[in-house]
This record gives sequence, structure tokens and C-alpha cells, in this order.
Amino acid sequence: MQSVEEMINQLPPNLQQQVRDYVQFLLEKWGKAHGRKLRQDWAGALREFRDQYTSLELQEKALHWRGD
Repeated sequence: MQSVEEMINQLPPNLQQQVRDYVQFLLEKWGKAHGRKLRQDWAGALREFRDQYTSLELQEKALHWRGD
């Protein structure tokens, strides 16, 4: 079985550049996904509204705010 490098070397130069670009994209995407921790500093921030809205109402509002 050929290595990835061997297969890439068989491609014409313009396609080799596309492979480099795609790998760079994947590295950046992976780095963003794995580079940050999940923030939870907002937890409990809306505690005062818990008796005013149901979870379903809040979900519907969130969908509306996001435009979904």
C-alpha cells in the first residue's frame, strides 16, 4: 500500500497544491474545534427568569433569535 506522500507525488503540481490547501484547511478546522474549551461561565445567569418561562418557550425564543 502506498503512503499518502507517495500518492500525492504522483499528482500533477496543481493538484498537489489543492491537496496542500485542503490539508491546511483541515488542520485549521481541527485546531479550532480542539483548541477551545467549552465555556460554562453563563450557567445560572438567567436564574431569575426560571419561573417566568418554560424550557420549551426558551427553546423557541432561541430558535427565533438564531433565525432557524
